[in-house]
Amino acid sequence: LALAPAVSNGFARFAYGLILPAMRIDLGWNYTQAGWINTANALGYLIGALLALTLISRVGSRRMFAGGMLLTALALLFSGMTEDFLFLTVWRVLAGVGGAPAFIAGGAMVSAVFRGQPMRSALAIALYFGGGGIGMLISGASIPLVLDGAAHAWPKVWVGMGLASLLTMGPVIWAVRSVSPVDGGPSKIRPARLPWRAMSLELIAYFLFAVGYIVYLTFVVAWMREGQASAALIAGMWSLLGFMVMASPILWRGVLARYSGGTPMALACTATGVGTLLPILVPGPVGALASAFVFGACFFMGPASVTAFGRNNLPEAQWGASIALFTTIFAVGQLIGPVAAGYISDLTDDLTLGLIIAGATLVLAGVLAAFQKPL
Repeated sequence: LALAPAVSNGFARFAYGLILPAMRIDLGWNYTQAGWINTANALGYLIGALLALTLISRVGSRRMFAGGMLLTALALLFSGMTEDFLFLTVWRVLAGVGGAPAFIAGGAMVSAVFRGQPMRSALAIALYFGGGGIGMLISGASIPLVLDGAAHAWPKVWVGMGLASLLTMGPVIWAVRSVSPVDGGPSKIRPARLPWRAMSLELIAYFLFAVGYIVYLTFVVAWMREGQASAALIAGMWSLLGFMVMASPILWRGVLARYSGGTPMALACTATGVGTLLPILVPGPVGALASAFVFGACFFMGPASVTAFGRNNLPEAQWGASIALFTTIFAVGQLIGPVAAGYISDLTDDLTLGLIIAGATLVLAGVLAAFQKPL
């Protein structure tokens, strides 16, 4: 099941940050256009989340998971077969449309794996979201070296990720047959019945988290390139990000199991904000690697925190709807972050201010989440 965040996040969303500098050079984009391509993915993610919110009880988490994975893989593959800005936008949108339902359905199924066992359930949730590190480690260890001095090679990267994603369909089919689905139960509880007012601080914090974190992952490599960072440093930094994402479940399982309120989200947001600001505060390889270490250890625990929040506070029939609601809020935040930061960077002719604003936004999210009480 952890292959869902590996493909929908590690490949389809985050790897674009590694490809962006090459595409921008080869296609002559400004930063607003470059940011828009990731905003397009977030738009698709929003559409996919809304579809999941509406259809998870009717279609079922198993079908939604497998179908979403297949659509994401095909969208990645076809992203490498065009240089047209409009068609690239379409494929980025479709990658998001497929990624969100797979992510949501997988999270709902994982939530049900260890019923009545808080520590094991918390570890399972954390391991699921840590799966995004698999995609990040693979892309980080390969893409910067492939594109070093060969900006025109970016289509091959998309095709490679698409083929790798298609190879995951065998394990995916096995997984959905092996895990009990969570489809909302016979009561067909609608998302409107969720106690969203009582969850408001968690929702707002998650929105701000989405605005801030995606700016870092979209532009930090381009910012490093502007500072003449080597391909080896970028590969090492991104690979460390992926490794820390995979290690993060070990660090966070106790926090996710122990707290039912906003504490896990507060810690994840604040630490991610610090990680965003570190390369600016500590210039050079040390700051970049320290940033990857902190950011990677914490940012996937934002989604894990809201999944655990729903599991700890809501009846099982509402888990899928809760994850879909949080993912919808998340997708809206991701829509804003890349294009806004790109526009600011075009105005200032520098990516630094956008990264600073993103870090401050994440710290603010942490402060708000700290006041979220258990339901």
